[in-house]
This record gives sequence, C-alpha cells and structure tokens, in this order.
Amino acid sequence: MDPVMSSALDADAIAGPPLEATRAATVVAAPTPPWLNATQLERPAFLLNFPFSLSTEVANNIWMQDLPLERRVPNFKRAAIQFLELYRALAGEALVYVLPTPRGVDLQDLVFTANLGIVLEHLPDRNTVVISNFSSEPRRQETAVGVKFFQDMGYDVHVPPTKFEGEAELKHLYDNVYIGGYGTRSERETYDWMERTFDMRIIRVRLVDPYLYHLDCLVFPITRESTLVCTELLAKDEILDIERVTSIIPVSADDCYSGICNSVRLPKTVLNSSHIHELKAGTEDYTREAQKNRMLERIASNFALEVSYFNLSEYHKSGALLSCMVMHLNRHPYRIALTA
Repeated sequence: MDPVMSSALDADAIAGPPLEATRAATVVAAPTPPWLNATQLERPAFLLNFPFSLSTEVANNIWMQDLPLERRVPNFKRAAIQFLELYRALAGEALVYVLPTPRGVDLQDLVFTANLGIVLEHLPDRNTVVISNFSSEPRRQETAVGVKFFQDMGYDVHVPPTKFEGEAELKHLYDNVYIGGYGTRSERETYDWMERTFDMRIIRVRLVDPYLYHLDCLVFPITRESTLVCTELLAKDEILDIERVTSIIPVSADDCYSGICNSVRLPKTVLNSSHIHELKAGTEDYTREAQKNRMLERIASNFALEVSYFNLSEYHKSGALLSCMVMHLNRHPYRIALTA
C-alpha cells in the first residue's frame, strides 16, 4: 500500500467518524416533566384571586341583604391583609396560583374562586375543568375569565348548558363519587349532564335554606371516608344516599350558619374562618362562634388533624367564608389518611 494512503487511513481511524455522524448518534430526546398542570402534581394545588375587584355594591345573597349598606362596604386594606394571611398559610404547603383580575369589568365576587368551576380529578388525564354557568347576575362575566385562564393553562375546558356554581356546589369524595347541591344557584339538570359526559356518580342534595345557598355551607368532606353533613336540613332519602357512599358526621344548622362546613383541608390541618377575637365575650354571636370552633376541633382531633383559624371578617360582608375563597386544583391533601 502506498505509504501516503496508509498514513491517511491511520489518521482517519484515529480521528473517528465525521462530526455530523457523531452528533446524530448522540442526540437525546429533550427531557419532559412528569406533569402538564397543577392537577397532576404530587402536592396540593389551589387557585385564589386577590381582592382587586372586591365590591359589595350588589347584594346578591341574603347575608348581604341583611346588612345595611354602610356596614357592607369593605375595608380594602383589611381585606388585603386577611387575604394574604390565608395565602401565606396555603402557599407554605401547596402550589398556589393567583387568578388575574381583568380591568374594566365589574367582577365584585371574583375573589370567591370556589364558585369559578371544578377540576374533575377523577378522570384519567387529570386535565379537565368545568367552568361555572352562573345564576347570580353580578357573576356571569366570570365565566369568560375562568375559560380563558384554564385554556391558557392547557386544560380541557367545558361549560355546562344549565346553571352551576362550581366546587362550592359539588364536593368530591373519592374515585368518581361526588355530592352535588341544587335548587338555589345550581340546577339538577347540570348533574345529569355531568354524569353523562364525565362518567361521574353524583349524589344530589336539594338546598332549601336561603342562608345556606351553596353546598359547601352544609357539606365538608374531612377525609375520603368521612364527611360533615347538616343532616337536619336534608331529606331522609338524601341522607340515606349519602350514607351509602361516606361516613356521615352530623353537624347542626347553627354550626353551619357559623361556617363549620366552609373549611379547607390541608394534609394535617383544617382551615376555617373565625372572627371570634372581634366579638364581645358573653354575647350570643360570641357563644355561637365558640361553639362552632370547639365542635370543629373535636371532630378534627378524631382524625389527628389540627385546626387553623383565619379572620376573614371583610369577606363576611359578601356573605362568604373561607371555603368560598379557595378553588382546588387537586385533592392531594386527601391522599393522607390520619387517625388518632
């Protein structure tokens, strides 16, 4: 062999394959995260809205109608401080999104995100949300806000053809089993549509008390197996239907008026609203609030859960309590079952 040719072959052998071939051989698929959205995270996730557009101008529930206009006007600095206290507690254990507030639109109740819709975590893709079709006139423009937010997040977004006001009306228990409230703000037909469309089983409860006009006022799943229920305000057949799917912990209507069911569960804590330190000891209001707090603490202790209270008195002026301000993006806290 020609010595020059031999030398060239040796050089090629030492140099290896062409650079283009080396690059092609070492190309690795770009890594992708194991989740597409907050619902799929293995950590609690919630949606809140800062009270930029908070207003009590339109009295769209009986609590507001009972308050004279001058007592209904919110103190915005106090409302901001109270919101941030709740935000801080949730963000310490969860991913918390803050829903943007569009300008130029009157959205007096946008801060109450529990009414914006519900994420259907039981579906295999964990990527489906039903946005509310509001009965309340001041809230109807919120539907477009919710649709845009969740579409931008990549969710599969649906709006029911009949009235529905979010997870405040529809409580997830486990698997595809839910309890749904109707009769005041949501329509029974909505749950017929949901069952057909999303392979759900919904226990229907008719709401009859004007002061407890959303389901979260009288039903609170404290664990996957046990649920606080105001049985004295439900029909016997409704109670039997609920008993077939969960263990009922009865709570009184008085405690529900004080917000015992308007709670939110974190892995080891139940969050609840209480303004007891603003009330005068010995008054009827103080006694009722203390009674509610003691009852909730007794129930929570049976599941080795603590209770944390937040003063949300500025939001009481809107007829709202803690659960109204929190939309679940997943139900991760319920995967941890604790017993005393």
